[in-house]
Amino acid sequence: MALLAACGGGGGGGSSAPSTPATATAPATVPEYQALSNRCVAPRSGADWNGKAYSDKQGSLNDELRWVRSFIDETYLWYKEVPAGINMASYSNPLDYFAVLKTPATTASGRPKDAFHFTYPTQQWQMNQAGVTLGYGVTWYNRDTASSRLWGVALVEPGSPAAAAGVQRGDLLDSVDGVSINDMSGAGTAKLNAGLFPDVAGARHQLGLQRAGALLTVSLIASNVNEAPVQNTKVFNTPTGAVGYLQFNDHNDVAESALLQAFTTLKNANVNDLVLDMRYNGGGYLVVANQLAYMIAGPVATSGKVFDREVANDKRPVTAPSMFQSSSIGLSPALLSAGVSLPSLNLKRVTILTTPGTCSASEALINGLRGIDVEVNLVGGGTCGKPYGFYPEDNCGNTYFAIQLQVVNNKGDGDYADGFSPTCAVEDDFGHALGDPAERLLSAALNYRASGVCPAVRSARSLAAGNTDGNAPARLVRPGMKEIAVLHR
Repeated sequence: MALLAACGGGGGGGSSAPSTPATATAPATVPEYQALSNRCVAPRSGADWNGKAYSDKQGSLNDELRWVRSFIDETYLWYKEVPAGINMASYSNPLDYFAVLKTPATTASGRPKDAFHFTYPTQQWQMNQAGVTLGYGVTWYNRDTASSRLWGVALVEPGSPAAAAGVQRGDLLDSVDGVSINDMSGAGTAKLNAGLFPDVAGARHQLGLQRAGALLTVSLIASNVNEAPVQNTKVFNTPTGAVGYLQFNDHNDVAESALLQAFTTLKNANVNDLVLDMRYNGGGYLVVANQLAYMIAGPVATSGKVFDREVANDKRPVTAPSMFQSSSIGLSPALLSAGVSLPSLNLKRVTILTTPGTCSASEALINGLRGIDVEVNLVGGGTCGKPYGFYPEDNCGNTYFAIQLQVVNNKGDGDYADGFSPTCAVEDDFGHALGDPAERLLSAALNYRASGVCPAVRSARSLAAGNTDGNAPARLVRPGMKEIAVLHR
């Protein structure tokens, strides 16, 4: 089943391989990348993370490079803007070649038009979509400057090695295996990355953490952590009725069943308003965002309405729009079968907690709801700005993400490449647990829905002791995505 993914991401790297003679080309009626699929320098054997046998065949570097070029030429939304004169023969691996095959254009604000051109190792991508990451169960935030690094704990996954060791949201990273976080040498940075992003389960590392002025040392053993994409489903009783809250971190396979359970709980509690915490949700499958939008708005508001319509390049067939999805599709059949009716809250208003870590499918949810005139108030920071999607494509062990379409809503709106601005601008609060009504974003959301008044904006400088640059934005560092999280000078 091919599923449309709308997720944030970063860059990748690759290793060189010797060139061997090219294999036969495909008939002209078949896109070359399809004919060259899985013709690999190093064919895989066995089965992937999902138990599907690999179909790799012996191929060459030339095959893999030609696959990349054809994949871009046929499917990339802006294939006409890829610079001419990029010489395939100059590249010794497909990942480096892929990295340069994108538009150099910028948005109105000067940001890269395509800031989401990336690859993941296929097994890592499959693990992540199944809600599994290798690591300690910590999501970090950082505010690095040219002269110092500030890293802190944004999330701790329940049941993870970090949770078992007592790591808490708001802890500041002091050292890794005795190496200071501010060791700017090449050797120091390598040791920091090795400890923060272990490559194998069972690896043990020591982290020095600062908490309330005290220094703590924790010993962590890396493992495959099962992450819960939906957490902290709560109901707050207020003078104007019951307000639901839930923390939603990832539009992945297991989110479908978790969201159904959470919304069943909220529906049974008769909530008349909802605060949806997506401050760290970088995206995933658009169909999950579609289902979530339906569960918020309900059957009447969504009947006959489009959740999203795909705008692709002139080589791609026109696809039917995606209507609001009122039943499950069985992304993880062991958890939820297809065809189960989804619960709904029938809300005309929703408050969403956002930061620059709120991206892609999360933004599609906002846009889709606004397309049917649901009032969506954003409390926190501006979102990342990604109205685009991909159909992730595996080839020879790497999954390629090239923007293939723009997503527009029922009204045809989809121009938010510079992100959605918050209704109430509020700095993230790492000093309180998520779901705590005293936590700054949640508190602001509850107050705003009651009074329509936003709190005064606090400076980033006040959020963490030792931050030498109060204007440096926090950047989210998700577990399992180490290629976007490498420490830098």
